[in-house]
Amino acid sequence: MNLLIEKFLLHLKSQLNFSKHTLRAYQADLKEFTTYAKGSDIDDPNKIDRLFLRGYIGFIQDKKVSRNTTLRKISSLRSFINYLLTENNIENDPFALINIPKKEKRLPHFMTEMEMEKLINYNRPEEVYEQNPDYKFAERDFALLEIMYSCGLRRSEVSFLNKGDVDFVSGFVRPMGKGSKERMVPVGDNALEALRSYLDTRPQPVTSGMPLFLNNKGTRLSNSGVALLVKRMARRARFSRPVNAHTIRHSFATHLLEHGCDLRSVQEMLGHKNLETTQIYTHISLNQLKKVYDKSHPRAKE
Repeated sequence: MNLLIEKFLLHLKSQLNFSKHTLRAYQADLKEFTTYAKGSDIDDPNKIDRLFLRGYIGFIQDKKVSRNTTLRKISSLRSFINYLLTENNIENDPFALINIPKKEKRLPHFMTEMEMEKLINYNRPEEVYEQNPDYKFAERDFALLEIMYSCGLRRSEVSFLNKGDVDFVSGFVRPMGKGSKERMVPVGDNALEALRSYLDTRPQPVTSGMPLFLNNKGTRLSNSGVALLVKRMARRARFSRPVNAHTIRHSFATHLLEHGCDLRSVQEMLGHKNLETTQIYTHISLNQLKKVYDKSHPRAKE
């Protein structure tokens, strides 16, 4: 079984270009599964049947993890089983008659437009330098914040950006999304101006293949580095509640919808594969819809 899992993980890495983070999650989930299987004296995947899977799902649920964590663990195993079926390592699909719990829908955390303006204003370079004259990266931090809010990028997408991925003439950014899929996202003038100011602080020349955002060692700013900077900027703006990179991404989508952007366009800009993933933002904007209704319908109010 372990050898088959190693081949499966190699397949995910080499053929499907899964990220290191996703691969680690699959590896951990399948390691937990094999430990459970050994306790039941099962090492041959052909012996995995419906009853065994029901017992394993019950085992996961007894650990009192969240519904979405449970579903992720089941999804990891299901992907492995599908791989075995494709490679003819097993004959029957044990998941065929299994009822999978539905995904828990949670409202994404986002900031209001006023809160977003507060975050931006407190992190303007002139504001930062006034508070800390010795800090050397205010232009970089501000440009990073502006482009994340302007384009709704994931923190990994920001980390992987190169200078050539920003088209300053046409006003587009080309991030590399999940599954190594590129997309084109419009970028606003404020973000472009912040990026120009930041690039002017860097040693010249800055070629198109160079990382856009650098750390204090002069190398590419990492995924975790982006996360750390966002938290630092939130503290600087004196937010009492947690604010992270995904909060900014959710705010981007919510504010677009509240200002009349259609769902398909938001889906394209976020890089969501399925429209269902984007639809979670629609009920966030219901308050705005109610305001429009109250303002526009002749019988909405006395």
